Amino acid sequence: MLDITIFGTGSSGNGYCVSDGKTQLLLEVGIPEKKAAPKMNFDFSKVVGILITHEHGDHSKYLKQYLLNTIAPVYLTAGTANALKFEGVRRVDIQPLHEYKIGTWIVTPFHVEHDAKDPVGYLIESQAGDRLLYVTDTYFVKYRFKDITQMLVEMNYSSAIAQKNVDDGILNPFLERRIWHSHFEMENSLNFIKANTSPSLESVTLIHLSKLNGDPKLFKSKTQEITGVPVTIAKS
Repeated sequence: MLDITIFGTGSSGNGYCVSDGKTQLLLEVGIPEKKAAPKMNFDFSKVVGILITHEHGDHSKYLKQYLLNTIAPVYLTAGTANALKFEGVRRVDIQPLHEYKIGTWIVTPFHVEHDAKDPVGYLIESQAGDRLLYVTDTYFVKYRFKDITQMLVEMNYSSAIAQKNVDDGILNPFLERRIWHSHFEMENSLNFIKANTSPSLESVTLIHLSKLNGDPKLFKSKTQEITGVPVTIAKS
């Protein structure tokens, strides 16, 4: 089973490390390197790739720091790289639904719906047969995948909670409309998780929960109900 280390998640910053015991992938660089380093035992030598989903700061802000502390290439779409104005020999432009061999991994990006230039999610496969599905910052994913063993999936908000916050004057209606077209609502996320659940599934980690419009206990119980596997709520 893969080891997933969470540096941080949510609008304040996102960063994760996935390890198969041989090599490691960093997912996102929205967390300062100095905060991630202790959780990596100050050792980035096994990192063979940095994967970025899109250009928003909570996913990309600290790229330069990680470039200084790793030798790994950075994988991202041309749209994301151009939005970040990122150039150099370590830039690897990726295309959705193409496979990329990165160290001991096979990584397949796929398009997601988000208010960014060219955002993607990732299917990450290990040599041992683990298949991790990583999806964040999207309101819809049209693809379905077989034999997923682990999920790292956004469940950002509940529409009922968001609407109550609007009614109570806590949430700006403009922000609510923006959320509808940029992040996974609970029911949409549950539908996606259910569509990709199989007998191979071992665990689900829910990420990027809204502190204002989310409900960790509700999200966890709903996800466990449809999957029957251990569910973890990632902490920021």
